[in-house]
Amino acid sequence: MRILLSNDDGYFAPGLAALAKALAPLADITVVAPERDRSGASNSLTLDRPLMLRQAPSGFYYVNGTPTDCVHLAVTGMLDHLPDMVISGINHGANMGDDTIYSGTVAAATEGYLLGIPSIAVSLANHDALNFDTAARVVLELAQRIQAQPPTEPMLLNVNVPDCRWEDLQGQRVTRLGKRHKAESVVKTTNPRGQTVYWVGAAGLAQDAGEGTDFHAIANGFVSITPLQMDLTLFSQMESVNTWLKP
Repeated sequence: MRILLSNDDGYFAPGLAALAKALAPLADITVVAPERDRSGASNSLTLDRPLMLRQAPSGFYYVNGTPTDCVHLAVTGMLDHLPDMVISGINHGANMGDDTIYSGTVAAATEGYLLGIPSIAVSLANHDALNFDTAARVVLELAQRIQAQPPTEPMLLNVNVPDCRWEDLQGQRVTRLGKRHKAESVVKTTNPRGQTVYWVGAAGLAQDAGEGTDFHAIANGFVSITPLQMDLTLFSQMESVNTWLKP
């Protein structure tokens, strides 16, 4: 089995190292990750300059681009064989609800999914994350299940893990994405040169966080597993928009 690992926190992130260590007994691991933190990069591709691929002393490869660049480059230009799975993470902090739109962690897995490869994005749901080994073990078990029962079509899973010891997990739940309140306003300040600068405000608190959502699962100590899709079509509005085109 061959697994391609990536992330958005950078090739030096502890979550990536924990994931590679946990999966090494299961598969032939290749790591291709960004050279620096690219959190919030979403599904962006670098089209205005060439990309460079380098290898760190750890054996991990890194790219001067986005998480999507990393997976795209690895699958379509670097690797001799198509990986059996793409796994992105372990992210330092949750990717739930609206976060998935902006997340570079989810984007790296999405690129694998779009290239026809079963893919998993995994995040440890705490910005002061400590228990990367717990999340790595969750992913190892998922990868083993996928290996034993391969999906009949491309699969994209968004996995969030409570930041706790393995024995303190309450179990696993298949969830839907919740929704956050509107993000906080940008923070306006002045830099040392006297220029006005703006920092993007914090994400909003959970709004749709009832039972069945990823927010609810994490709040109650469960691993959240959400199958994602990329078809953004809003079918309920197709007819009403079509009426605009009628004479």
